[in-house]
Amino acid sequence: MEIKVRQLTTCAVAADGGAISLGFEDVTGNPAAVSVSLNQVGALIMTLPGLLEAALKARYGDQSLRYAYPLASWAIEQSTDTTQRIITLQTEDGFKVRFSIPRDEQSLLGEALTQPMPEMSVRPN
Repeated sequence: MEIKVRQLTTCAVAADGGAISLGFEDVTGNPAAVSVSLNQVGALIMTLPGLLEAALKARYGDQSLRYAYPLASWAIEQSTDTTQRIITLQTEDGFKVRFSIPRDEQSLLGEALTQPMPEMSVRPN
């Protein structure tokens, strides 16, 4: 079943934390919701950025397009695993994403951020 969404209306977490609910209005104006289990939420979140970029590239016919969020703040904290640190990147509107970084990658990231970037350069890792 395909449902075309006009607008997202609500977002909620189940009382027991076992699922999230996304409420929306379909193109005919009918309210609906989809509930996603906690086990599947991570998979959904990991899939959406790639889909967003694929849609941009398809719409505009430009394979160099990237969807980038403006960084407002960042924080680094020690993980309970002492070989890792956690970096949190946040936008002004409160969207945040966290990554765990192994010790070896921490040094490489720090070095990469201090080097001048040539025009139109992509530095994959």
